[in-house]
Amino acid sequence: MSPEAASSTTLADVPDLAELVRRFPVRDSEEPWTEAEVREIATELTAEVERLTAELAAADELLSDLLRDSGDGAGDDQADSGSSALEREHELTLVNNTRDLLTQTSHAMARIGLGTFGTCESCGKAVGKARLQAFPRATLCVTCKQREERR
Repeated sequence: MSPEAASSTTLADVPDLAELVRRFPVRDSEEPWTEAEVREIATELTAEVERLTAELAAADELLSDLLRDSGDGAGDDQADSGSSALEREHELTLVNNTRDLLTQTSHAMARIGLGTFGTCESCGKAVGKARLQAFPRATLCVTCKQREERR
């Protein structure tokens, strides 16, 4: 399966989830992944994709309205113009954050479909089952994430 196709992966698209699950790495102290655990995470991720997609559509519409109305302030004073600019900037930040979360969530679903879920994208070791159950979008193990944050 190509990464493009996997980016919109649902569990219905994964022919042999049980086989993929056996390949998901775990740390030495953890039990192997079960199909039920992966289905639960995939269900959460799918719901998150749907929520974020709806949120993004609403935020995009609001931002478009704000940008369209930004030229209407011929009689606005500087405070009104500054307030409008701040509101547009805030909304743009929210849209970008939502878009980033949607990308990360879709990437996590793709990793399930590609059989790479649970593998650190930096060192290739296990991300950690407990870490992924708490934060399914994690792509780095704790060690690599700490190294990245120190940079």
